[in-house]
Amino acid sequence: MNTIKKKETEQIPEVEQVKEKSSSLNFSVDKLMNLFKVFNLFNRDVVIRNIPFVLYLTFIALFYIWNSYTIDKTVREIDKTDKELKELRSEFITGKSDLMYKCKMTEVAKNIEMYGIKESKEAPKKIIIKKAVTE
Repeated sequence: MNTIKKKETEQIPEVEQVKEKSSSLNFSVDKLMNLFKVFNLFNRDVVIRNIPFVLYLTFIALFYIWNSYTIDKTVREIDKTDKELKELRSEFITGKSDLMYKCKMTEVAKNIEMYGIKESKEAPKKIIIKKAVTE
């Protein structure tokens, strides 16, 4: 019997603690409701009067979101274009170096030999034509 009395007495403080917590919660909710009543935050007239301001804030928030998405899209496009420009520049440099290599005299001579044309071993000669005087 003695153990039963101890169990009952042990349970009583727990119930009191729960009551104290709920009463403190009710007390804070009551304070909050009194605060709303004092400042008339949810009065119909106040809500209707503040609708344009709320719509203005909503418009600004939507504009801010749209602007951030647009900027992100633009930055992605700039990065993509920059990568493409680097690739095209490297292709240009590679093509230019290949062309310079193929335009060398020895490379041209090698390519011409396939068609049966041979490189001249003599230096070019200058042809001079004299004008005839006619009167």
